[in-house]
Amino acid sequence: MSWLRYLLIALFVLQLTGCGQEPAASGPDQDKLVSLSGTIMTPLEESYLYIYKEGMDLYGPAYARSEATGADGSFSLNLPEGDYIVVARKRQGQETVGPVVAGDHRSEFIKLQVREGMVTQSFIAPVKVGDERRLSTEEASGNTGIAGIITDADGQPVTGARVQVYDHVQMSERPKYVSSQTGPDGQYLLHLPEGGTYYIAARDKFGGPPKLGDLYGRYDQGTIEPSAVIVRQGEILQDVDITVHKVW
Repeated sequence: MSWLRYLLIALFVLQLTGCGQEPAASGPDQDKLVSLSGTIMTPLEESYLYIYKEGMDLYGPAYARSEATGADGSFSLNLPEGDYIVVARKRQGQETVGPVVAGDHRSEFIKLQVREGMVTQSFIAPVKVGDERRLSTEEASGNTGIAGIITDADGQPVTGARVQVYDHVQMSERPKYVSSQTGPDGQYLLHLPEGGTYYIAARDKFGGPPKLGDLYGRYDQGTIEPSAVIVRQGEILQDVDITVHKVW
């Protein structure tokens, strides 16, 4: 049995030797971080640089985002080497996602190669003037639109929800119009520039497809497909109520 004893001792020594080895090196994407810095003109304080990978929805959640710029408009962040699409934005409100609307600042989308070393890039983000896909407010001009209340599965009003209006039943592209957030009473009023046939959804988050835990619902009348809402010119269509449910 002595040979078995020697074998066990040898295995034990090998295990102790292995414990002192360094872990395997991680991949290059994790190790090679490149510093990306620059300025968002004019300079633009409290603006952000949004980073997208190629193929991502450029109007959805970003792959990375810089910290808010200071008074000099400068930004700096570290990224793995790769090819990206970047855009600078500054919104008038407190939101960090959602459509850029009239009065907000946005640069052009720029393709950027981030390679070893330091990358410096400046952005010009002019103010946006006029956009039919803007957030609608109660002060908006015109007397055409829809109104209703957003409730949850228990019938309680939902605060902070937005109504999204589409002009096609698939509701697969960006919404054509988006309401302001609902208040504690869950009510909304969305002005439209013209009458027409629309399809309506409501959610508590904006940007990209609904995720687990989000509140989401479509206007329907017991049908599988969303029900069309026909709005006549010069009419505020009332009682377009929507129930939202948690996405599971």
